[in-house]
Amino acid sequence: MHAITEKDDGKKVKGKVLLMKKNVLDFTDIKAAVVDEVVELLGNKVSFQLISSSVFDDPENGSEGRRSNPAYLENWLTNITPIIAGESTFSVTFDWDRNEFGVPGAFIIKNFHLNEFFLKSLTLEDVPNHGKIHFVCNSWVYPASKYKSDRIFFANQAYLPGETPEPLQKHRENELVTLRGDGAGKLEEWDRIYDYAYYNDLGDPDKGEEYARPVLGGSSEYPYPRRGRTGREPTKTDPNCESRIPLFMSLDIYVPRDERFGHLKMSDFLTVYLKSIVQSLLPAFKALFDNTPNEFDSFEDVLKLYEGGVKLPEGPLLKAITDSIPLEILKDIFHSDGEGLFKFPIPQVIQEDKTAWRMDEEFGREMLAGINPVLITRLQEFPPKSNLDPNIYGNQNSTITREQIEDKLDGLTVDEAIKANMLFILNLHDIVMPYLRRINTTTNTETYASRTLLFLQDNGTLKPLAIELSLPHPDGDQFGTVSKVYTPSDQGVEGSMWQLAKAYAVVNDSGIHELISHWLNTHAVIEPFVIATNRQLSVLHPIHKLLLPHFRDTMNINALGRHQLINCAGTVELTFFTAKYSMEMSAVVYKDWIFPDQALPADLIKRGVAVEDSSSPHGIRLLIQDYPYAVDGLEIWSAIKSWVTEYCNFYYKSDDTIQKDSELQAWWKELREEGHGDKKDEPWWPKMQTRQELIESCTITIWIASALHAAVNFGQYPYAGYLVNRPSLTRMFMPEPGSPEYEELKTNPDKVFLKTTVPPLQTLLEISLLKVLSRHGSDTLYLGQRDSPEWTKDQEPLLAFERFGKKLSDIGNQILQMNGDHKKWKNRSGPVKVPYTSLFPTSEEGLTGKGIPNSVSI
Repeated sequence: MHAITEKDDGKKVKGKVLLMKKNVLDFTDIKAAVVDEVVELLGNKVSFQLISSSVFDDPENGSEGRRSNPAYLENWLTNITPIIAGESTFSVTFDWDRNEFGVPGAFIIKNFHLNEFFLKSLTLEDVPNHGKIHFVCNSWVYPASKYKSDRIFFANQAYLPGETPEPLQKHRENELVTLRGDGAGKLEEWDRIYDYAYYNDLGDPDKGEEYARPVLGGSSEYPYPRRGRTGREPTKTDPNCESRIPLFMSLDIYVPRDERFGHLKMSDFLTVYLKSIVQSLLPAFKALFDNTPNEFDSFEDVLKLYEGGVKLPEGPLLKAITDSIPLEILKDIFHSDGEGLFKFPIPQVIQEDKTAWRMDEEFGREMLAGINPVLITRLQEFPPKSNLDPNIYGNQNSTITREQIEDKLDGLTVDEAIKANMLFILNLHDIVMPYLRRINTTTNTETYASRTLLFLQDNGTLKPLAIELSLPHPDGDQFGTVSKVYTPSDQGVEGSMWQLAKAYAVVNDSGIHELISHWLNTHAVIEPFVIATNRQLSVLHPIHKLLLPHFRDTMNINALGRHQLINCAGTVELTFFTAKYSMEMSAVVYKDWIFPDQALPADLIKRGVAVEDSSSPHGIRLLIQDYPYAVDGLEIWSAIKSWVTEYCNFYYKSDDTIQKDSELQAWWKELREEGHGDKKDEPWWPKMQTRQELIESCTITIWIASALHAAVNFGQYPYAGYLVNRPSLTRMFMPEPGSPEYEELKTNPDKVFLKTTVPPLQTLLEISLLKVLSRHGSDTLYLGQRDSPEWTKDQEPLLAFERFGKKLSDIGNQILQMNGDHKKWKNRSGPVKVPYTSLFPTSEEGLTGKGIPNSVSI
């Protein structure tokens, strides 16, 4: 190998290195800094070797680009890093011979310190005949002894595989081989390997049969998107299940190091929050309620959580909490003084009015502008039919009659209302019913499968007409259902039963929201994209550069989710009606997941809430004009698609270039056959043969990771933080005439409502969790933002990205304007006076109920 030798008569080229030392990122890991400085004194260095993109190492044989002499990091010692978050700039000086070296296109770095550091960038200031060259790195660099191959970084010029300068070609290919790994062994924190695994780590069968959970993925019974492989040992009881690590070791779950949370992220504390909730608070809350009546007696009792707080008695439990959770976190998440008082911020849904959430108009509005505005469909036949197999489930069709609803249709018949596109349904019956018998007999839940019918009024709001609550037939599934229909009333016992019927419908919606709309349709389906992109698209690839911001922190948050939230006996199983069947149910629903239908226009058309119309702004016309999620969503969708179109058309001048892009084709093939492997034979996958297919696929991917996730996530605390508005489980069936509960409905309906829907222990656990999940961190990057202005060297994409940012800013202004026009847009704030901002593009830090982060990162 030829390197430039010492006697080369070249000038010097200076570089600027931006990095963060380990002690910066570990807050107070002084030991690492001291060790590093001692090693530095012993003469070891951090070395950099440039690789030419235009001159071969051996001109006769071709192969790799010529390397420069190693140059060493300077001023490591003089830039003493304070023990707070911050970057340090160092200099590095390269010997140069412009005649023999050409243009640098990559560099190799070797870390001979004992500890890793975070390398942000290298900038060469004045390369002869070339000017500035910038390398965006954003990567942890471990000691060289940890790596089997060199750590290499490329300049910020994008290349399609066939356009890569030949001296860099081998390096490009080898780096992808490194990232793919060999599929074997336990992965360690310094490994950079992206690989696939089934969801076989949710259960803990070694603890007992009740902790076993089915493997999701790899079967027709429970298909599922793949997750990142960790390579942990199988359990002793079941070789198909992966062993779990202890809760206190949450941070040690393997994800590739560069997928870990950044040091500034509030979610750095997220792990501590979650551990705090599960390890320390849950036992404390449990003990508290074991010693007191386990009920809220009135809505005033619930409001005390926000206005007064929960007082934990002094003693060993309180000491255990204050010992294990840092005071600043107690103060931040629980507004706690460390003396046992836990207080929650007032959720937006009750900030202006403490009772408006109970109104029928608000109940209907939240299907269009709440935290699950993605399920409502237009009713196209009456009565609603079931798609469940009648051979297994008998007759599951709706029992709602025309007589029950026609007096509420403003003089129309049911058929006329259907024809006029004025009847809508929230239909959760078919998702819940196959599991309902098991849920009601093997868990603490007692609940129903629900259908809710609504009428679109002239003022644009939805009026509930009827709620059907169904149970499996007591004699067996093949006999169908036992159903009862409830209609609106605000008087006496009927009024109280109507409030309960709405609560049962919301409980269905809450579970489906968390497991399907949120976890499955954003978190789970996007992870295979993260893995496939890193395995098959080089960092030099323009599509890698396009998608990278939309994958930030996703593998990390999903790993934490598997460890603490969606696992057996985790928070989701404890707080949602689906209990131990939660994840299994989501796998059954994944059978119906179709990638092209995740595009917002396709989704709205499929649900019947919009129709194709070439004269409308986005090619579709909404049948509910005041549908805040859809109105704002179409604007965001369109902005994303315009940006992706400009970007892709810059790099791909024809369909032919798509077909000949070897990395792109390998990426798409692996995504279908491995990442979403249980769906590999579906006919609906785009073939990735045209620019249009690439543009649509990238637009859908960015939409899911950014706007769709924002729409179903950041409103959780504002709406469900007051859990009586969004209960997630019920513990008793509807009171029957003659029962004590029915008598109590006459005298104290609120007590029955609370006893049915809001158990205090789960309530505290859930609102603690929702507060964490609904927060924006201090270092969140929102749609239209990037962490480096020099993320690419190409000017046209940079200008297109600027236009994208400007368009998003205009959309934000438009949202604020519409939110101010209460007469025209009644559904944008509704009776509770909470303006719809879930798709407002940016946000401040904290619990804001607005902002679209680039990625599924919390």
